[in-house]
Amino acid sequence: MGDHFQTIVDLDATEQDAARLGAGLLDWLIADGIVSAERTDCVLDNDGYGNAPGPDYAKAVDDPEPVELWSNGLHVATGRTVFDSGQGEAGAATCPLCATEIRLVDDTWCPVDSAWAPFAGRLDAWANGGEGVVECPSCRRPSGIDRWSWEDDYYACGQLGLTFWNWAELTYGFEQEVRRRLGGHRTVTLRGKL
Repeated sequence: MGDHFQTIVDLDATEQDAARLGAGLLDWLIADGIVSAERTDCVLDNDGYGNAPGPDYAKAVDDPEPVELWSNGLHVATGRTVFDSGQGEAGAATCPLCATEIRLVDDTWCPVDSAWAPFAGRLDAWANGGEGVVECPSCRRPSGIDRWSWEDDYYACGQLGLTFWNWAELTYGFEQEVRRRLGGHRTVTLRGKL
C-alpha cells in the first residue's frame, strides 16, 4: 500500500525569497479553505507537522473525497532541498546544455554504475550548499546538478517545495495557479510513494 505524495517544486525560487513565497502560498491555501490553518501531525516530512485538508480541499484535486489516512496533509519545505520521488531509480538525466539524455538504468531497470559515475555525490553536494557540478558525458561541459532534468521528474533541486501527502491527483488548473502565484516561476511536480 504505502503513502503517496505529490511535490510541486519551485525551480526558480532563491534562498532569499523561498520563505516569503512559501508563506504566501500557505496563506492563500488557508484563505481558500484548501488546507486548514492549524498545524497537526498529518505529514511524513521533517517534524511530521503540516496542514490537513481544509473544507474546500476539492478545489485542488480531481477527486473530492479526502483519503482517510493519518498522513494526509501539506508540508511546505523551504531551504536548499533535493526532492525525490521515493521508491525506484531515475531512469535518465538530461543535460541542460546539450539536451543529451544519459540513460542511468539498463533494460531491466538495474542502475548502470558507469552512467551514474558523473553524478556521484553531486546531489548531496548541492543540498549541502555546494554547486554539485556535473560534467556531461556527451558535451563535456560542466553545469550545476540543479539545472539537470530527470526522467519522470524523479529529482528536483529547489529552495521551495509543497508536498501533498495522500491527496488525490492535483488538477492542472491548481498547479497553474500555484505557478501564477509564484510569479510565473518554473515548477515541476514529482509524484511518488514511500
